[in-house]
Amino acid sequence: MDMVEEAFDATTFTHNRERLLKHDVAGEFFGAVVREAKRKDLMSTDHFSVDGTLIEAWASMKSFRPKDEKDDDDKPDGNGWQDFSGKPRSNETHECKTDPEAKLMRKGKGKPAVLCFSGHAMMENRNGLLVDFRIADASPREEVNVALAMLDERSPRSRLVTVAADRAYDVKRFVEESRVLGATPHVVQLRKRRSNVDERTTRHPGYAISLRCRMRIEEIFGWMKTAGNFRRSRWRGIAKTQLAASMVAAAYNLLRMSKLLAAEGT
Repeated sequence: MDMVEEAFDATTFTHNRERLLKHDVAGEFFGAVVREAKRKDLMSTDHFSVDGTLIEAWASMKSFRPKDEKDDDDKPDGNGWQDFSGKPRSNETHECKTDPEAKLMRKGKGKPAVLCFSGHAMMENRNGLLVDFRIADASPREEVNVALAMLDERSPRSRLVTVAADRAYDVKRFVEESRVLGATPHVVQLRKRRSNVDERTTRHPGYAISLRCRMRIEEIFGWMKTAGNFRRSRWRGIAKTQLAASMVAAAYNLLRMSKLLAAEGT
C-alpha cells in the first residue's frame, strides 16, 4: 500500500483474519522488524531480559461458571450472579463460557482475580527492543516454561549469554536449564529462602548491570497497555490474541527504532 491508498475496511480485515492466522502474518511481520533492527546493529546478541504480565480476556466474570453447568440451567436473576456469590471458584472446577482459553488469575496478593491470558516478553538489553513476545495460558508455571522456550530458540549454546529476570524466576528449574542452554541466569535473589543464584554469579559486575537493564521491560509493558491499547484483548482465544500481540510488539519496536536511528542521525 502506498501513502495515499485507503486502509482496509474493518469488515475486510475480519474476513481475512483466518488467512492471517493460518500463515502467521503478524508473526512474520514482527520477525521482519526484529531482523531489520539486527541489520541496523540496534540489538544485543549477548544480553537479554525476560518477564511476564497479564492481559485481560474479552470476557465477563459472569461467564466464569461451573464446568458441568448447562446452557439451559435455570438462572432466576437472568445473569447468574447468584450462582457463585460466596462460593469458591477455580480453574479446576469452573471455566469461562465466553472464552474457554481464558483463565482466572490474580497479579499478586490483594489484587483482584480476573479472566486473562499471560503475556511473555524477551528484551535485548542494549536498547530495550523486543526480540520475542508470546501469549500463553494464565498460569504461574507458564512464566518459566515460555521463558525457557524463547531462550532455547536464541541461545547459541556454544558461548555464554546472560538472561536477567525478577525473583519469580529464582527457581531451580529456570536457573539450571538456562545454564544448560548456554545462558547465565542473572535473576533477582529471593530473600525468604536460599536463592538458586549464588556468589559465583552475583559477584560479577555484569550481574548488577543486568538487573538495572531488565527494568526497561516494565516500560514495554506500560507502553503496550496504554499507548498500544493492549491492556485487554479484543479477541477470544490465545491464537487471535497472539496475532494482536505480535502487531503491538512490532509497533513498539518500530517506534523505538525510529528514535534510536534519529539520535544517531541515520
